[in-house]
Amino acid sequence: MTAGLASTITVHPLDIIKARMQLDTSPNPLLNSTRSVFADILRNEGPTRIRALYRGLSPNLLGNTAGWGLYFLWYKQGQDLVRNLKGYSKDQKFTNVDYLTASSGAGALSAILTNPIWVVKTRMISTSSAIQGAYPSMVYGFKSIWQTEVYENIKIRQRERKGNQELSNTDTSIAAAVSKVFAGTVTYPSQVVRSRLQTYDPALKVQRKSLGLVRIALDCWRNEGALGFYKGIIPNLARVVPSTCVTFLVYENTRWALPRIFNEGTSESKTAI
Repeated sequence: MTAGLASTITVHPLDIIKARMQLDTSPNPLLNSTRSVFADILRNEGPTRIRALYRGLSPNLLGNTAGWGLYFLWYKQGQDLVRNLKGYSKDQKFTNVDYLTASSGAGALSAILTNPIWVVKTRMISTSSAIQGAYPSMVYGFKSIWQTEVYENIKIRQRERKGNQELSNTDTSIAAAVSKVFAGTVTYPSQVVRSRLQTYDPALKVQRKSLGLVRIALDCWRNEGALGFYKGIIPNLARVVPSTCVTFLVYENTRWALPRIFNEGTSESKTAI
């Protein structure tokens, strides 16, 4: 893991340059060579050259760490599953197809779960922090996607399904609940680490924050595995999803009602639950 972190940090500037070149649509590729893109980043982006070259490092580190960790976890479990399904003995060798099956399954699962991280990373490294609307941080990126894309896209699809009619309170509640479950699941590991940073460990007789974020995350991974980062997620979702539904119901109904009260004066009524 340490080697992976070190290599990710070392080559991160090249990742930014690669992304900028991949997104370039100009007819002359020589105008945006590696050297020119690198020089442009140093010259025009900031607030410092180091921060410009390492923009988007947080999701890159998180994605690589989580991605490879989940891959190796599920690769081993995939091998065990293949062995059990085929009735292999402990000493029986796997075929190439067996290894491919286990690795493909592990790769697919880890890719699905870490995809939100890579979306935020790509959006950060492909834009300068000076551009209006650019994500200033990884957490902001997750919040922005949830608020402006996940929730809004669900609403759009529901509206299309209903023939572009006004959404009912039930539709709004469903959209809010689904988007909150998605956002809450993706960001929940950070809440576990944060809670442990804020607590006092009687066994160690120290505040856990003195151990550091990385130490706490690594200890959780080593001692509890990937599921350790999702302890308590069920009661958390049971707590936050209803409150989110209420919040968005009030917001949507208020946004619908205010223009009609002060501007239009229409008597049109919103569909009830």
